[in-house]
Amino acid sequence: MSGEADPRDPRDDAALLRAHAAGDPTAFTEIVRRHRDRLWAVALRTLGDREEAADALQDALLSAYRAAAGFRGDSAVTTWLHRIVVNACLDRARRRQARRTVPLPELDPLPTPAVDSDTALAVRDALARLPAEQRAALVLVDLQGYPVAEAASILGVAEGTVKSRCSRGRARLAVLLGHLRNPAPGGDVSSQSGGNVNQSGGNTKPAGGARVGREDDA
Repeated sequence: MSGEADPRDPRDDAALLRAHAAGDPTAFTEIVRRHRDRLWAVALRTLGDREEAADALQDALLSAYRAAAGFRGDSAVTTWLHRIVVNACLDRARRRQARRTVPLPELDPLPTPAVDSDTALAVRDALARLPAEQRAALVLVDLQGYPVAEAASILGVAEGTVKSRCSRGRARLAVLLGHLRNPAPGGDVSSQSGGNVNQSGGNTKPAGGARVGREDDA
């Protein structure tokens, strides 16, 4: 995750990428091994479809493999990888939207305390209905736990734009999940429009009043 040395290979991510660019046949495989789980989670939650996510991740890793020599070290290798994966996902999401298809989300159970299955499915379905840019921002900030600044670097936009997309996405989720305003005991879904989507995928919580930026994120 952090790019620090691993007991199985003491080189950090940047050194591995340089070695790959120089012809080391194992270096890129090690980078993928370190980061594939989180890259897969981002792809799956952004696209909401297992096959689409697998294809997007494969395309992204192939692009990263080929583009390694051009990596300038302006960001962490993991940030660079996430940017490529998110861009691949957004490209697929836009093409899918242009074809007017709406596939059902197929997400793995999230590795956090379980919530009512109907509630979890409702939240995941609502997340899949958001515009791709808003969904990507929420996946990075609320589900993957990235700071806004790092999410902005991954998405290639200003921090205010990330806050805007998250704020609008949370507001849309609150509308889509309005039928869950009075959950049964044990459910934990808030009707507040400024809430965060937490790791369980089944509740919202106050977001701390993130400002809505000026960029129009439809």
